[in-house]
Amino acid sequence: MADDVRIRFSVEKGVARLTLANPAGYNVMDPQFCRELGLAAIACETNPDIKVILIDAEGDVFSMGGDIHSFVDNKDRVHAHVLDMATQIHIGVAGLRRAPAPVIAAINGTCAGGAFSLIAGADVVIAKRSAKFNPAFTKWGLTPDAGGTYFFPRVAGWRKAFWIMATNPTLTAEQAAEIDLVTQVVDDEKFRDEVEKLVSQFANSAPGGLAGLKALFRASMTNTLDDQLNLEARSVAARCADPHTMERLIGFLNKGK
Repeated sequence: MADDVRIRFSVEKGVARLTLANPAGYNVMDPQFCRELGLAAIACETNPDIKVILIDAEGDVFSMGGDIHSFVDNKDRVHAHVLDMATQIHIGVAGLRRAPAPVIAAINGTCAGGAFSLIAGADVVIAKRSAKFNPAFTKWGLTPDAGGTYFFPRVAGWRKAFWIMATNPTLTAEQAAEIDLVTQVVDDEKFRDEVEKLVSQFANSAPGGLAGLKALFRASMTNTLDDQLNLEARSVAARCADPHTMERLIGFLNKGK
């Protein structure tokens, strides 16, 4: 893989890793980043062997969000330039949402702008205690992209999400956890171990369970109760009919004999 990649992508033993790999540039979301995120997400969406997707970052910053230098450098065609970038990154956002495997975001430092939006769509977010979060869009006269206005109100609630995106406070990891943007806060020195522990747990989980859970949770955002109950019934029946599941159930019962 070339040294100038923005996202290092690999799949091994059921784990897809999307590592933001431009620490010298604060892992900004430039045009190359947007394209690479889309390609990686499509790979995750179409690979049935992937059981968990990890998004992490090299360096001390997770991502400072959109590449403002790119906006200014293309000021004479900025409308088309930013529309192209947003369209490309949205391929990645949608692909990660459609991918069967759950997405874990591991936040090692500052997470701002489009990265703030991106992690709001993850299924689990683990953060260093020293990490900081800021949406940052409206203070520049911009509006959120990367799914921020879809995911964040569903995570934090409409009023809280609007207030945070309108006033742009810098949130600590603990404050981000209070509004459910972050799932788990860990001490900095334990961060990597805790991330890998969860990745391993998901990768070695019972086949189909987590993918089915993700599908049900995603569907619940728009389903009626009747629709969701029907989906739950069909899902649990299908899981029971799977030979791997039945083998585990029989093994559990045999333990008591």
